[in-house]
Amino acid sequence: MASEQLIAPDPAVRARAVTDFTAWVSDHHRPLLDFARLIAGDASTGEDLLQIALARAYLKWSKISARGEHPLGYVQRIIVNENASLWRRAWRRRERSTDSVPEAGTLDPTSIDTTWEMVQALPSRQRAAVALRFYADLSVAETAEVMGCSVGAVKTHTSRALAKLRETLADGGES
Repeated sequence: MASEQLIAPDPAVRARAVTDFTAWVSDHHRPLLDFARLIAGDASTGEDLLQIALARAYLKWSKISARGEHPLGYVQRIIVNENASLWRRAWRRRERSTDSVPEAGTLDPTSIDTTWEMVQALPSRQRAAVALRFYADLSVAETAEVMGCSVGAVKTHTSRALAKLRETLADGGES
């Protein structure tokens, strides 16, 4: 790491990189935040994932932009990988604190909120595949690249996720 320069040493180059990065974040913040929230399954974890991803991208911004690499895919991949890391940690639990106790009620399968609740209940790799394919509108190959897996694995994750969503809808949203 000592031989690798993460931030450009020349102040003018560094200032230009900061300006470019800031402009890029301004243009892509909202879609990336929505994407991170979908991947994480909740808003606060999604915000944390995006913050981590942007911090990592900032450290390598000169390198990313110099190579002509696609920064959006780079940041999405960081979000997906960091989410997987969170789930590997022993202290991570699915319980979430809320201000109030949720009311029991009937489920409206046509509701967008209900649909996203069902998506959030999917396993993380299936949720990532659904979010990348249908929310971020990536191809199977692009999704495989972001997830760091084969095209076949993306198809399997997507197929299983859609089957689970169909099953949940058929059961009236309870699963």
